[in-house]
Amino acid sequence: MADHNERELSSAVPMNRRGLLKCMAWAGTGVLWTVSGGVPRTLGLLEEAAAAETPASGFTFLQISDSHVGFDKPANPNALGTFQEAIAKINAMPTQPAFIVHTGDITHLSKDKEFDDADQAMKALKPKVHVIPGEHDVADADNGKAYLDRYGKGTKGKGWYSFDDGGVHFIALINVFNFEPGFKSAGLAKLGDEQLEWMEKDVKGLSASTPIVVFAHLPLWTIYQEWGWGTEDAPRALGYLKRFGSVTVLNGHIHQIQQKVEGNVSFYTARSTAFPQPEPGTAPSPGPMKVPAEQLHSVLGLRTVNYVRGKSPLAVVETPLSA
Repeated sequence: MADHNERELSSAVPMNRRGLLKCMAWAGTGVLWTVSGGVPRTLGLLEEAAAAETPASGFTFLQISDSHVGFDKPANPNALGTFQEAIAKINAMPTQPAFIVHTGDITHLSKDKEFDDADQAMKALKPKVHVIPGEHDVADADNGKAYLDRYGKGTKGKGWYSFDDGGVHFIALINVFNFEPGFKSAGLAKLGDEQLEWMEKDVKGLSASTPIVVFAHLPLWTIYQEWGWGTEDAPRALGYLKRFGSVTVLNGHIHQIQQKVEGNVSFYTARSTAFPQPEPGTAPSPGPMKVPAEQLHSVLGLRTVNYVRGKSPLAVVETPLSA
């Protein structure tokens, strides 16, 4: 478990290209991005996000990820503390998001106390929180029973589900069960036939003009196979979304910002509220990366998104906890 428990992730929240994801403020990352015509460019940090106009006709949601509550190693001796700092930044936002998604690794070892501490911290959040597990949340001997007992009610299978808000269809996918860390086996994550068949039915009746946001813990595109940073059967899932004009995929797990646009799909990874990880291939294996204490808050964070119908630009704001 030692190596497995040393890997984690971040937070992100983009939206679609048919709509405007305006004012995506991350309370813990560090770059403000705007995407126009699929091309991202850097604008600035949180100060610009705070000053950005939020259209009255839009709605905002926020993503946090990889909190690793219970982690206390040198990379971050108090992961619960930085998670609470991120929550305080969310609560201080002048306009609260419609809801929050947590894209996994809520805890570090899926222990009852870690879940209790995380739940207590999240109770301070004003908006509703939608969650999915990371591999650290299902690391118990019962293969995720502790997580599913707490968060699985009303979900399908091993915790997947979907919902609609503000004219957008959100799909929560689970790709962390039976996952072997890449630095041990070079194996990629899997969604599995049952979940994929459910997804195909879930989107079947939707109009092609419906904006789609998919969130999962591990990336749905292969970032670095040697470390298992990808999902083997993701192409099948994305195949069900080809007819939609706007698809945004959000994930955590790698604790750093990576993004790409492929056809109608925009992919974004996010930073963690706990600790950073090395860039692909720059270390013997993934895992917590220690930075000087004064730099830690600059590599942690969260994201908010505002969607407006009928607009096309997508703006993503990433901001460090130090802001």
